Amino acid sequence: MTLNKEDLKNKIIYRASYRGTKEMDILMTAFVKSLINDLDENFLKTLDSFVDMDDETLISIKKKESLIDYKDEKILHIIDIFQKLIKGYSILILISRNIFFT
Repeated sequence: MTLNKEDLKNKIIYRASYRGTKEMDILMTAFVKSLINDLDENFLKTLDSFVDMDDETLISIKKKESLIDYKDEKILHIIDIFQKLIKGYSILILISRNIFFT
C-alpha cells in the first residue's frame, strides 16, 4: 500500500510525537513541524526513515557522535537541519524542566 503525501505527513508527525520520552517527543515534533510542509515526497520518505531511527541513534546524531556514515544527500540535509534546530530546543527543554521540577 502506498501512502499519499498527506497520509505520509500525518504518519511522520505521529511518529515524531510519540517517541517514548516527553523530551524527545517535544524535540522531534518541533523539528518535524518546522520543515514538513516544505518537503517534496522524496524528502518526506527520507524524513520518515529519519523519525523511525531509535532515540539512541538520534541522540548520537544530535551530539555529532554518530558513527554511521550516511551517503544519501537527502538524509545528510535532514541531519544538518536537525542538528542546528535541536541545539536551541535542547536549551529550552532544560530550562522548562528546571522551572517545573524545582
